[in-house]
Amino acid sequence: MAKSVQLEVITPSKLFYKDKVEMVIVRTLTGEEGFMADHTWACKLLDIGIMLIKEEGSTEFKAATIAGGYIDIKENFVIYTDAAEWDEEIDVARAKKRKETVEKWLECHDCTNAGADEIARAQVSLLKQISRMNLAENGARRKR
Repeated sequence: MAKSVQLEVITPSKLFYKDKVEMVIVRTLTGEEGFMADHTWACKLLDIGIMLIKEEGSTEFKAATIAGGYIDIKENFVIYTDAAEWDEEIDVARAKKRKETVEKWLECHDCTNAGADEIARAQVSLLKQISRMNLAENGARRKR
């Protein structure tokens, strides 16, 4: 049996996840990275995407979306993110509608008239909706 480590995923509104895991895979700003017990200390910025968790003793990965943030790797792993969702929590119709709304806004607004902050917020929202839809459509458990 592989070594395990405590993983916590914390959002501003709740403790999203807390359990022993053998591995967590997240999308950092430089690509996907996996972390296991006894990993050297690290603190990495996270991109919007899907987080894969291999729980202690499991052969499958659980998947959730995360809205960026960072991971602190020490004796225990802690992920701080603005939002996290399991696939069953995602309202696919709402995510698709929000994605379409944001895409229309980005197409209709002349980028020279919209502020950089407005455009950046819209792009982040679009990435979040795409990530949510990908998770909901591809399922929550994966073998690796």
